[in-house]
This record gives sequence, structure tokens and C-alpha cells, in this order.
Amino acid sequence: MAACNSNSSTNEGAVESSSADSSSAANMSAASRQSDADTSSLNIGTDRTAGAGVSPHANGEKLIAQSDCTGCHRIDEKLVGPAYQAVADKYENNEKDTDYLAGKIIQGGKGVWGEIPMTPHPNLSEDEAKQMAQYILSLKK
Repeated sequence: MAACNSNSSTNEGAVESSSADSSSAANMSAASRQSDADTSSLNIGTDRTAGAGVSPHANGEKLIAQSDCTGCHRIDEKLVGPAYQAVADKYENNEKDTDYLAGKIIQGGKGVWGEIPMTPHPNLSEDEAKQMAQYILSLKK
């Protein structure tokens, strides 16, 4: 009986050891294949190349398209707010006016184009607002 118990525990130890070795081998195998894994699903909804090698005008146009600007503005016709071309015709395409318009985009405004206020966009960075303003000013006829 003692021999059976001894033999039984030896077999259990072998099974545990074998199980641990299989688990370890599986983990090592998975780790070695990690570089083969398709990680494109990790990039859902992101554009890792946004702004890279893109002109400020093109990026500004993209930022406007992704914003709520098009609810009130069009390129060549007045909607709720002025047409972008009308804004471009009123202001010079220089740093001073770019900064001024970027401030209006972030802070909002009222009175320059009528009594309907422009919604502020405080979540935009100054750089993003400047790119948007540069795009608008590039539309000057």
C-alpha cells in the first residue's frame, strides 16, 4: 500500500510538472509570435498620420470638416454665419489676422458679422484654430 501511495504521488508530481512545462511552452510560443500579431485593430478611430507632411491649409480644411463649423458656414455662401470666402476677403492672410481669427474660433464672437453669436470652441488648441484660420484665409479670391 505504501508503494502505491508513493507511486501515486510520484505520478501526480509528473503530471503537475508536465502541465507546468506545457503552460510555460505555450506562453513562450505566444510571446515569440507576438510580433506576427495583427495590431491594426488597435488603431480603430485614430489617424496616426494626421498632420504629418500635410500643409496647414489641408489640415485646417480637415479640422473644419471634423468640427461643427459647417453647421453655420459654407465656403462660398452665407448660411448662419459668413461664407469663408467673405471672411478671407475681409482679412489679410498674415500672422496678425490669423491670430485674430484663431482667437475668434476658440472664444466665439458676436457683432462683426451681425448679431448672431458664433459658438466658442474652447476644446481646440491654438495651433488647430490657427490652421483653420489659415485655410479660411487661403480662400481669398
